[in-house]
Amino acid sequence: MTDMSMEQMALEWLMLKEAERNATERRRALEDEMRQRARIDEQKEGTENITLEGYKVKVVSRIDRKVDSDKLQEIAAEHGLTEHLGTLFRWKPEISMTAWKAADASITGPLAGAITAKPGRPSFTIEAI
Repeated sequence: MTDMSMEQMALEWLMLKEAERNATERRRALEDEMRQRARIDEQKEGTENITLEGYKVKVVSRIDRKVDSDKLQEIAAEHGLTEHLGTLFRWKPEISMTAWKAADASITGPLAGAITAKPGRPSFTIEAI
């Protein structure tokens, strides 16, 4: 890729990471200002289209929702609504690698067919010393 030394690549990585952080911070500040000027209510979901001279700005507002599955199941059971959970909510099983590695192969072997594993992109942290 390049004839730079690892030290030069580490220095450039740090510089680019800082530039990226600054660009992200500035972009978000601009987005916040545009949202305020366009009087877009952050409490409402939906899409707003803004037409400017030479630009079309599309702003999609979302509300992030988190579900406490234990509490949800408890409340549903209290109110006799358990049968509705499958249609109102998606259930996303996640693997507990600690428990998986500790479990016997007679348990994990048959279940392994339901799991897809692929390498993710490694993350880097570089600090100047």
